[in-house]
Amino acid sequence: MTHTEHRTMRRMLRREIAGTVGLLTDQDDFTAMRRYRSFAFDDHTTYLEQMEALLRTLTAEGTHTTVTLFDPQEYAAFCADRGLEPDAPSSRTRFTAELAATGPVIPYEGQPLEELLPDLVDEAVRRITWQYATTVLSGLGACASCGEDIGHAACARASHLLTRVLDTAGPGHRHLVCSVSVPPEALVAVLHADEEPDGTHRIDEAEALEFTTVLALGIATRAAGGLVMRTTAPDSTDRVYGWRLRGERLEPLTAGEVFDAYCTDVETGDLVSPESGVDYSTPPDLDDEPMRDHPH
Repeated sequence: MTHTEHRTMRRMLRREIAGTVGLLTDQDDFTAMRRYRSFAFDDHTTYLEQMEALLRTLTAEGTHTTVTLFDPQEYAAFCADRGLEPDAPSSRTRFTAELAATGPVIPYEGQPLEELLPDLVDEAVRRITWQYATTVLSGLGACASCGEDIGHAACARASHLLTRVLDTAGPGHRHLVCSVSVPPEALVAVLHADEEPDGTHRIDEAEALEFTTVLALGIATRAAGGLVMRTTAPDSTDRVYGWRLRGERLEPLTAGEVFDAYCTDVETGDLVSPESGVDYSTPPDLDDEPMRDHPH
């Protein structure tokens, strides 16, 4: 077999290998990596431009590539834990490979980095939110009166409530936001759902898991929170309505309360102009009966 044939076969094999690229998304993280001599870049803008060129090249060669966040502090801890030299490309490669299995990743599909980076950060926030909520739920233990696991019961209740919310929604695309205040954290989860012709709901399983976990945390801790949904369908006005979380119940918000929530800047508290063609309304009846109460 000739040398040329060997090279051709190796190029073909490269198409069978998936890869992950770790990105330094902000200037502070980039600056932290510059302390390593083996890190070749000294300008964040140039670094991002070269990373984007690399991603495009890999895609053009037929390589499936995912992108993950590269955190310098986590990297330093990783190297210390495994006895690796942090100032070495091979160590960065091993860290990125572990992130591919355990961290937030999104596929690169040719989108510009200015679109990819916010999506990657959002995915990381989603992962952190889910991990935090799961940790708190798992530490709540059993109900003092009945012995049932509080976290497990709250997750079951949250799943039931989500099913009722989706079953009573109008046709079309549904955009749901659940917010729960568990000091010192304020957690937010988002879920997108579409109704199939047979009446079932098409949802992203990862989104649904995060959403129900955050809702369950609010239920289990009796935290202040709420759920708002926006439905969008062809040839009809968008409809927005929501509920206030009270213990294990979702209590309907008035149309005025929903309007106020949507027309207030969450960071400044300033009023913002309402959207035209949007119906702020009261929610449908969930016809829901709560589980027995768990005093804790």
